[in-house]
Amino acid sequence: MWQELLHTPQAAGPAPRSDDPQPRTLTERAYRALRHDIVCGHLPPGLRLRVEHLKDDYGVGAGTLREALALLVSDALVTVEGQRGYRVSAISLDDLRDLTDTRVRLETEALRHSVRHGDAEWERAVREAFDRLTETESHGAGRDPDQWERVNRRFHEALIAGYSSPWTRHLLDILYRHGERYRHVAIRLGATPGFVRDVHAEHEGIFQAAMARQEARAALALEAHIRLTCDILLRHAKGV
Repeated sequence: MWQELLHTPQAAGPAPRSDDPQPRTLTERAYRALRHDIVCGHLPPGLRLRVEHLKDDYGVGAGTLREALALLVSDALVTVEGQRGYRVSAISLDDLRDLTDTRVRLETEALRHSVRHGDAEWERAVREAFDRLTETESHGAGRDPDQWERVNRRFHEALIAGYSSPWTRHLLDILYRHGERYRHVAIRLGATPGFVRDVHAEHEGIFQAAMARQEARAALALEAHIRLTCDILLRHAKGV
């Protein structure tokens, strides 16, 4: 089932919406649209990306599309095959384990630092992000997955905003995008038999510990939350 889903294109979803500023160039617009379609699985892992076809699909010229693909190569979402063009980067269980372990190390350390040193503005921003996430999750994350991803990401970013390391935030940004691909696979797999996940309860546990300035408890709750998607997909792969 896992291997079949990796190579089964998902039906095209709605055009990506974002609270970020509107793209300033055609290249940025094409980059965002391609990234959205890769992350959501509309362009599945291993798919060859033919410039001559995609330029019409995304309404840009060949040069602009190649610039957008080059940006996706830097995000590790697309690979270059010498003179043979571009492909959507593969995903695998080994990759998921490595991604998960790396994200846990970086994000829990950033959270610990933020809990220790975050000021009143940090706390206000975390509360605001959690309130928005709570409102979205009260309607069900599946109702609008794109909206949920935006507020979920904002919450995670707010949690670690007290850690002033641009490199850490840059690396976590890349890891989050790759993790999003696996979350979409998990959604397509459906519920795990005998297992019910309460994502909002996970978020609330992280939030409460962070606001109480309990850094060890907050870090443990965050680690469990990040690892759960990996655990779910491993169970599916093993047929558990």
